[in-house]
Amino acid sequence: MFRDGENGPLKERSVCLIASRCYLEEAMTVTLHVCITCRAGETPGEGEATPGKRLHGAILDAGVPEGVNVVPVECLSACNQGCSVALSAPGRWSYVYGRLSHANAQDVVAGAAAYAAAPDGLVPWRSRPEIFRKQSLARIPPIAVVPEAAE
Repeated sequence: MFRDGENGPLKERSVCLIASRCYLEEAMTVTLHVCITCRAGETPGEGEATPGKRLHGAILDAGVPEGVNVVPVECLSACNQGCSVALSAPGRWSYVYGRLSHANAQDVVAGAAAYAAAPDGLVPWRSRPEIFRKQSLARIPPIAVVPEAAE
């Protein structure tokens, strides 16, 4: 999906990565999943945003890097690790980071930008924000695309 102009409608565009395999252009971007149900040990009052929703809002306010799509999700199953986010893209390593708060939004955005710039998802250690060096919960190998069986 892409926008026709800054505020135009979303449209689909196919991108062929290998012969006989086409994906939506959206698949070419990095996805930053933000758990909006994370409570980080808090019990929000009636009408109060969860810490995860506050983190999501702070990331949007910090400015999302080009090529990064921020997606709020219901749960990343890292509930004992405070607020969590996950970075992924087709053909790249994926990461889950935890123990975050809205105060970490700028570092999350910087880490997402570095990840987007790394063609395989492997950002050199010293190029990662400190929270991405110390608060990584999981590193997941790229999912292999199995060619369709010949007919």
